[in-house]
Amino acid sequence: MLIKEEGESAKRVLCGANSYIEKFFFNPRFQNLPEEVKESLQKIAVVFTEDIGGVFLMQFDDEGRLDIASIKEEDDYLYDAIGAELKRKQILKDYKDLFSKLEEYYAGLLQIESLERAEES
Repeated sequence: MLIKEEGESAKRVLCGANSYIEKFFFNPRFQNLPEEVKESLQKIAVVFTEDIGGVFLMQFDDEGRLDIASIKEEDDYLYDAIGAELKRKQILKDYKDLFSKLEEYYAGLLQIESLERAEES
C-alpha cells in the first residue's frame, strides 16, 4: 500500500501508483466518484509510473487544490526526474477541467464531513 501515513495527510491522497511494486491505490474516501473518473485517474497514474518510474500520487493540498507528486527511491537510477516534471506539467494542462471538477467535489466533501461532525457534537 502506498499510504503509510495516518491522519489528515493520508485522507487528502486521491490515488497513487507505485512502479516498484506495480500497484495502484485509490483512496476509498472518494469511492462515490463516477467509475469513468476513477478509470481516468488510474490510467493517468499507471501510465505516469510506466513512463517515468517511482511513486506517483494525486493529492489535495491544504487549500483543496489537486496536485501531482512523484517520488523516487534513493537507489533508483532509472528514474527520470526531468521527464517527471515535464509529464507532471503536461498532465496538469491536459486534465485541467477534470482536476477542477475534482477540486469542487473535494470542497463539497469537506463541507459534508464538517456538517456531519457538527451534528455528532
